[in-house]
Amino acid sequence: PHTQRRKEILAKYPAIKALMRPDPRLKWAVLVLVLMQLLACWLVRRLAWRWLLFWAYAFGGCVNHSLTLAIHDISHNAAFGTGCAARNRWLAVFANLPVGVPYAASFKKYHVDHHRYLGGDGLDVDVPTRLEGWFFCTPARKLLWLVLQPFFYSLRPLCVHPKAVTRMEVLNTLVQLAADVAIFALWGLKPMVYLLASSLLGLGLHPISGHFVAEHYMFLKGHETYSYYGPLNWITFNVGYHVEHHDFPSIPGYSLPLVRKMAPEYYDHLPQHHSWVKVLWDFVFEDSLGPYARVKRVYRLAKDGL
Repeated sequence: PHTQRRKEILAKYPAIKALMRPDPRLKWAVLVLVLMQLLACWLVRRLAWRWLLFWAYAFGGCVNHSLTLAIHDISHNAAFGTGCAARNRWLAVFANLPVGVPYAASFKKYHVDHHRYLGGDGLDVDVPTRLEGWFFCTPARKLLWLVLQPFFYSLRPLCVHPKAVTRMEVLNTLVQLAADVAIFALWGLKPMVYLLASSLLGLGLHPISGHFVAEHYMFLKGHETYSYYGPLNWITFNVGYHVEHHDFPSIPGYSLPLVRKMAPEYYDHLPQHHSWVKVLWDFVFEDSLGPYARVKRVYRLAKDGL
């Protein structure tokens, strides 16, 4: 559906091509978010553990989740354009620093397949495995699945579609380890626990994490991609404009609202989410929803590609 809609929209509104340019604000937003987390690391040095975990969820979880979505935008070369691929890669590595574990280079490697083979069996690692669908089928188990989302997103690619380790992944790991050691040497254990807890809690059962489920889980039969136009887009680089994003992956998140504004007849009538918290609630308690509620396709691959 995304390919066909993109062709129709570009034929009717060719001015949308002007939005396919880098977002100069992205690098500065990343810099501010990273500096905010470094300041937070300094502030939590002597904080009680219970308050450290509270702020890791309430504040750090929002910032680190936002940084992962900045990395998502950067993976589409949104910061410096396709002609400056290396700059985009290193900005993503920089954005990765507060996350605590190396993530950016691997995400780029697999996210390309998510767009190229949406729902592809064994290709799109965003689709849960059969084991996940079979086991996490009750409200309590689905709630646990949401809590453990960071682990499934990081481990699933290794099981479903393992790929060779790239040079950029090695560099990403070395830079991340150096940053972690430096933070630990300067400020001790609590800042590192704060950063890791921010990532685990912010990417787990957290209001912002509703986008993981909202984007492609089939809440209505026949619709596999949904947008959300609410206020959380302000801190998530407009990842809620997900139908628009899959229609035009080369348009930075900042400009996606303009796509909907320029071609409203293609988006306003589509089913959409109004609350990521409600998405999580429905996912847990609706029997029709769960890890199995995804469209899965079989792609025929030639020896040298699709």
